[in-house]
Amino acid sequence: MSTATTVPLAESINATLADLLDQDPALLLLGEDIGRLGGVFRVTRGLRDRFGADRVRDSLLAESTIVGQAVGLAMSGLVPVCEIQFDGFTYPAVNQLVTQAARIGERWNGQVSPSLVVRIPSGGGVRGVEHHSESNEALFARVPGLSVACPSTGEDADQILRHAVRLGSPVVVYEPIRLYWRRNTPVRDARPAKSPTAARVVRRGTDLTIVTFGAVTHEVLRAAHALAPEVDVEVVDLRWVAPLDTDTVMESVAGTGRLLIVHEGSKDVGIGAEVAAFVAEHGFGVLRAPVRRLAPARRAYPPADFEKDYLIGVQQIMDEVRVMTK
Repeated sequence: MSTATTVPLAESINATLADLLDQDPALLLLGEDIGRLGGVFRVTRGLRDRFGADRVRDSLLAESTIVGQAVGLAMSGLVPVCEIQFDGFTYPAVNQLVTQAARIGERWNGQVSPSLVVRIPSGGGVRGVEHHSESNEALFARVPGLSVACPSTGEDADQILRHAVRLGSPVVVYEPIRLYWRRNTPVRDARPAKSPTAARVVRRGTDLTIVTFGAVTHEVLRAAHALAPEVDVEVVDLRWVAPLDTDTVMESVAGTGRLLIVHEGSKDVGIGAEVAAFVAEHGFGVLRAPVRRLAPARRAYPPADFEKDYLIGVQQIMDEVRVMTK
């Protein structure tokens, strides 16, 4: 076991984007205020000065045009990497993502393989105002033709972006806002994932598996370490929620016999429901207890003063694990 990289998520993404821009002249960035300002979270800071306004483009204040332009650019052989300022602002671009980007390859019978990446800052924990703290990854994870990734470390964000720009189909990357500039991280397993889209077992254990992804992975790890004297928890960070790495999940559950899924998006019809259904269908014989999910109730994200009561915390995770291992 070793400490995860101390490079913050935003810093890692900035370095990766710079390297990709340097390597591939067809790659460009597109988004609101990403050029002069460096983006609302300064993730693209300095890239316009280094690569020019043609490669790092400030867009109109219209998410539909950002993704719409990106679709056309990708069909022309370029590799656009878009930024949507907050996940709550993605809805005006749903038509472009779902009706256009996700279907182009199939519509053209495989003759066109556009590489297109949409980066979306997401999640709560930073006292954001309305529409600034949502977790809507499940909305796009169910769309055929779209891949969806949710990194929880700078290292994973680097690997995800490098794979996404070469995939030849659209990828949506959800970047947890509260991890952008966080340097202190829990202990994680240093072993690499089996493939660019594979889940990562970030803590080995024998008594219970927790499957998670995104920012809450860190709360899960803190809970697992706190529980270590009484329960040995294995933690699986999905990293990608579409496609789902069900093989790694099943391998873990086969070893522990218990499964808890924890995520920040609402519980109903979420990623956890899909994981739970798959394990119940394909791994019922190895389960020693019912599969459980821990996620917020199906309701709008609350005002900043109440978000601590909405987000899943370390104590809730510990309590749920204790109930499952009585």
